[in-house]
Amino acid sequence: MSRKAGKKRHVLLTVLAVFLVVLAAAALILMTHTQIIVGAIQKLSAGTVNTENIYEPLGEPMEGVKDNGQYIITEIRYSGDYPNSFLDITYPDENRETPRPTLIYFHGGGFFGGSKSAGDPLAESDATALLDDICAEGFNLVNVDYVLVPQYHFPDPLIQANEAFRFLIGHAGEYHLDMDRVVIMGSSAGAIMTSQLGSIITDPDYAEALGISPVMKPEQVKAVVLDDAPLVYDKFSLGTKVLVGNYVKGSVFLSREEKQKYNNILWVDPNYPDAFLLGSEYYADMREMDAALTGAGVEHAIVDPLAERGLQMQHCFVASERVNEVAKDAFDRMVLFIKQRLQ
Repeated sequence: MSRKAGKKRHVLLTVLAVFLVVLAAAALILMTHTQIIVGAIQKLSAGTVNTENIYEPLGEPMEGVKDNGQYIITEIRYSGDYPNSFLDITYPDENRETPRPTLIYFHGGGFFGGSKSAGDPLAESDATALLDDICAEGFNLVNVDYVLVPQYHFPDPLIQANEAFRFLIGHAGEYHLDMDRVVIMGSSAGAIMTSQLGSIITDPDYAEALGISPVMKPEQVKAVVLDDAPLVYDKFSLGTKVLVGNYVKGSVFLSREEKQKYNNILWVDPNYPDAFLLGSEYYADMREMDAALTGAGVEHAIVDPLAERGLQMQHCFVASERVNEVAKDAFDRMVLFIKQRLQ
């Protein structure tokens, strides 16, 4: 090799090395400042998906009969401590004083977006139709909004959920809610919250670890429904680590203690509420929860289309129950499980 060719090769290798160092540094910055990525997603979603934390309701408050005959009251402020502290209550019909169990629902959205009104921007299905159909099964349905990143992080939405429970218990008479027969359900990010709330309400050690004094008593919660909750951090894809890591601390590099507080599967004990699990994108997490519940002797059931049918379903697939027979089967099994716990 000539001296000129060698020099050229050396320059090229140097440029490549510099490029790789810069690329690695950029990747490290993104992984330790995940809001850069999530913030870009929020900006792209602005106008079509709620990504804000505001103290005013997203929509005009309304009360009355919907086209499907259900009665709804929207934008009820449940706390003044946090933004996005509003909830809707839907009754199967105008007879609001009819005794019915209460189902409390938390929407998904990666903790960066979504709302009780529009559902989860990450799920390719109609969550609002799902809630109408659950309500039609004989539940007074409470649909709750909560705070989002970047201003708020874990466990802020759980503290806020506890305030929603406090409001509902304190105003049960006013809104004709049975708060002694409660089911808590969530999808995606909301399923994470629901899973953790199950432990907060039943495990004083977990509640203390998160700094929350639960207002709901274990005997009030008859069941929880976890719709595709990502919980086992070390097994997440990089994309999920970005979303969850950003929610927890703004970085994908969580400490052992942070992961332990986040993943309440590690805290499951015999006092955990009866649980119904739906696994699709996060079927592995739901299988680990299934194993933990089995080990603790907790009554539960799991719908796992991959194991049952060899089908990889879309994220939070049960919301497609009006148009998909696999989702309809899951919906029917879920409703049956819940009603059996309420008897």
